[in-house]
Amino acid sequence: MWKPNQPGSPNPQTPEPIRPSTPASTFEAPSRPAAPSVSTPSAAAPSGEQATIGKSLIVKGELSGSESLYIDGKVEGAINLPGNRVTVGRNGQVAANILAREVVVLGKVRGNIQASDRVDIRSEGSLTGDVTAARISIEDGAFFKGGIDIRKPGAAETSKTSVSQPEPVAVDA
Repeated sequence: MWKPNQPGSPNPQTPEPIRPSTPASTFEAPSRPAAPSVSTPSAAAPSGEQATIGKSLIVKGELSGSESLYIDGKVEGAINLPGNRVTVGRNGQVAANILAREVVVLGKVRGNIQASDRVDIRSEGSLTGDVTAARISIEDGAFFKGGIDIRKPGAAETSKTSVSQPEPVAVDA
């Protein structure tokens, strides 16, 4: 027979103490850093990995790597991220040649861009330099000064200075 006051048995008259719980929305596992949020749609990297250069950072030199990059600060030099996306944010100022799979310009870029897929210059963006890409998009209000070379995806790169001469054709009189 059950007796309520026995040691080791729960007392039905004493409720369980209420323990404060942390809401799931504010808890983050310490072993995994949070991914940076980006206000522009489609600016996140497909792999989920994206590095960010903040507003107050100034980078001089060559940037290379294997993840996408969001630039909101100043970068001078060269950016070499083939197979990844480079996004120049609204506050971003880049004075560099950029080599990437995809480039999105929301800020200011001074330099040539070579993209294996696409270059997207948004309405508030500014680009001064030549573009080599398979696709290019320039929104109304964007500033662009330079040349455009559209390449088919996967096509071997040829030199811009080499011009093929037509072969002479014999004409019967």
